[in-house]
Amino acid sequence: MTETIIAILGISLLLYVLLGGADFGAGIIEIAAGRKGMGTVSKAIAPVWEANHIWIILAVVILFNGFPLAYTVMSTYLHIPLLLALIGIIIRGTAFSFRYYDISGGNVHNYYSWFFRISSILTPFFLGIILGAIILGDIPSSTNGTFYDIFMRPWLNFFSLSTGVFLTLLFGWIASVYLIGEAEDNTFPLFSRISVSFLIAIVLSGGLVFMAAEIKGIGIFRKFLDSPLSIACVVMATVMIPLLLKNISKRNILNTRLLAGAITGCILVGWFAVQFPVLIFRADGNHLTVWNSQAPPATMYYLMIALVFGVFIILPAFAYLFRVFKFSKNSSKKM
Repeated sequence: MTETIIAILGISLLLYVLLGGADFGAGIIEIAAGRKGMGTVSKAIAPVWEANHIWIILAVVILFNGFPLAYTVMSTYLHIPLLLALIGIIIRGTAFSFRYYDISGGNVHNYYSWFFRISSILTPFFLGIILGAIILGDIPSSTNGTFYDIFMRPWLNFFSLSTGVFLTLLFGWIASVYLIGEAEDNTFPLFSRISVSFLIAIVLSGGLVFMAAEIKGIGIFRKFLDSPLSIACVVMATVMIPLLLKNISKRNILNTRLLAGAITGCILVGWFAVQFPVLIFRADGNHLTVWNSQAPPATMYYLMIALVFGVFIILPAFAYLFRVFKFSKNSSKKM
């Protein structure tokens, strides 16, 4: 039962990175593409961007109900980056909505665009910082101490900042690959170059994360080497990169998106294999795991039932949404 709930949590996070993360990445790519790519970005994410956030809501619900101790620790000791990420989500959503639906002209649309772009960077950056703080293990076990030691030091460090940079670049790269399929003939070379540049950037930033981990003494690289699944994920992701570049050059939209999703999945599964069964590493060594932070059996039982029924409702509706706004549009474009 617990393993099923954790699997659904993992799938929710993967879908949020692939879909919601691509929405944030679109704002990042808009900075790189400039005005030439603004129209493509708006048309690509406008029909579905709100629906993509259902996956992070599902993940929060699972943590709140199924693993309340982990949820409490995260929302208490990491409330500052959480608050900043939520503020970014709100600003980004409102700015994009006003920019897309406001029919009045003038310079006000420039303000909407910059709010949209800046918040598209800040939100994934702080989400990455939260991830880094969870991995690092500087989160205290009590609120005894200074404000900085309790609420700042666990996330305001080189390692957490490096994971923030990595996740931001990852979101931007996913968006750039998706936008290749939305681009017209005159913008296709632009988004192709951007996707390759971001791919190089995430490889370099991934190396930065490992370097920061060694500096902090948490030895993620050794943990990766000790995990056959993590090694397999790295090998698979590396092998798929040349295939991805080849499909980008040939403009094979479906294959390109599938490969980008597979590479992203390998990254997340590789991290999950190292992290599991720990949910949050703590400074005193009393880490919060799947087993010692879960809710009572009765709560887990009803949560699992709700999730199973919910999945059968959400997935068909979500697939229909994409079929109406995405697949039919792409089909008509090819015709």
